[in-house]
Amino acid sequence: MTRIEENRQTALGKLFGGRSLPIPRGITSVCSAHPLVIEAALRRAGAEEQPVLIEATCNQVNQEGGYTGMTPAGFRRFIEGIATELDFPTERIILGGDHLGPNPWKFLVAEEAMARAEAMVVAYVEAGFEKIHLDTSMGCAGEPIALHDELTAARAARLAKAAEEAALRSNRRPPVYIIGTEVPPPGGATHEIADIDITRCDAALKTLKVHQESFAQAGIATAIARVIGIVVQPGVEFGNSNVVLYKPERAKSLISALDEMPGLLFEAHSTDYQTTEGLAALVDGGFAILKVGPGLTFALREALYGLDAIASITCGDRETTLVESMESIMLDRPLNWAGHYGGTAEEIKLQRHFSYSDRIRYYWPDPRASAAVDELFSRFHGDIPQTLISQYLGRVYSDVVSERIGASARDLCLAAIDAALAPYSMATSR
Repeated sequence: MTRIEENRQTALGKLFGGRSLPIPRGITSVCSAHPLVIEAALRRAGAEEQPVLIEATCNQVNQEGGYTGMTPAGFRRFIEGIATELDFPTERIILGGDHLGPNPWKFLVAEEAMARAEAMVVAYVEAGFEKIHLDTSMGCAGEPIALHDELTAARAARLAKAAEEAALRSNRRPPVYIIGTEVPPPGGATHEIADIDITRCDAALKTLKVHQESFAQAGIATAIARVIGIVVQPGVEFGNSNVVLYKPERAKSLISALDEMPGLLFEAHSTDYQTTEGLAALVDGGFAILKVGPGLTFALREALYGLDAIASITCGDRETTLVESMESIMLDRPLNWAGHYGGTAEEIKLQRHFSYSDRIRYYWPDPRASAAVDELFSRFHGDIPQTLISQYLGRVYSDVVSERIGASARDLCLAAIDAALAPYSMATSR
């Protein structure tokens, strides 16, 4: 067994927390709060008889509600409610917190932002989240955009100490941790990417060293044994209009760092839109946790817009299309896309709807968007013609023709999301 294989077994074994299931080569981390995405992920995990790792981000879910309006305890109830409807065993659900740190409050001075970050971490642990990604790499008000390793590690240790104490008070199993100072921006980059700097081997080793020292100084040295992975940059990213595919040869030096990190793996962020071969190569290189989020809601948006186009053909009496409804909602509430998209008015409009960053995903929880989707679904009675599925929903056409899935609007949306999940299953289970 190679060092990478040994590390993978050790780290994923800690993540699974004693669950009596075979340890796979890797695991997909589903980062989404959309109910159809969650349902698709649970259905796939059920069919494969595997656990499912679902993560919420700091902006999405926190003690103040986040953009979903859910606290960590509320998010857990939301996930378990869907699982109950599907008869999926809740004990096979692993919940994680992504980018937990001061990011939602970085406009505040550091002490106030960190105090709120501590409260957030406590809320996640008390709600039973088992995997905590500590991300304190960003500067707060009056600080540089990116902080040096030692300060980042000290702040991460402060949050880890709050998590350890919360677990003890609430009689919860202490969480496992992901650390890392070279973290891609949540949701992808905001511009076209020409090249990416790979994390250096010595930088990855330093990340581990400074966190070990900071955990010890914070009086939680034993918690470092539950650090199972490090976020690094292997050369994988996506922007608004392009995707940078993984090239294993560029990451050889970085991967060699795992030889000096017993029991640890790498966590790959922004893996959305990678090929099956690229994802498999990432797992081969020790990136055993593959995070995906926008790529799943992008697939859902594709399906919804395809259905919208079909409805315009089959139902000619529509007052407003889904595309028009979403455009109105996004213009009414520009906070979640303004500043992330650039160019001419026409280019920005294109990005609002079709960007790889998929910032339209922030708007699906809006009651107006939910009502528009419900209205769209109500337009369809019985199966949708295969010829129109071929024209507008090519991602799932072969599954419809072969009768592996139904041809209802909801089935087609779930199938589109599942098609985006399939490469991850292939990469992690080989």
